[in-house]
Amino acid sequence: MYAIIETGGKQYTVKEGDKIRVEKLDAQVGDAIEFDKVLVLGDGEDVKFGRPYLEGAKVPAKVLAQDKAKKVVVFKFKAKKNYRNKRGHRQPYTFVEIGTIA
Repeated sequence: MYAIIETGGKQYTVKEGDKIRVEKLDAQVGDAIEFDKVLVLGDGEDVKFGRPYLEGAKVPAKVLAQDKAKKVVVFKFKAKKNYRNKRGHRQPYTFVEIGTIA
């Protein structure tokens, strides 16, 4: 069985036992959370679509870690003008493990 969920403005295709990285959620490590914005539920030939979300469908998950992604360096440069601007950014994320899809 698989599901397509929406969280943090992005959509993820998940199956039971998957470990995914999503935009930062307000939860502690070890907490159980539920994704209730389920767009599609599928099991072989039986597929259910939501408009936009399926009512009563939930995907449970467990928070494994709260961390930051690798640094992205933004370097701006203009030739012959002595202009250099270097900035870095580390996006926070939450690492979750998907439970039984219902």
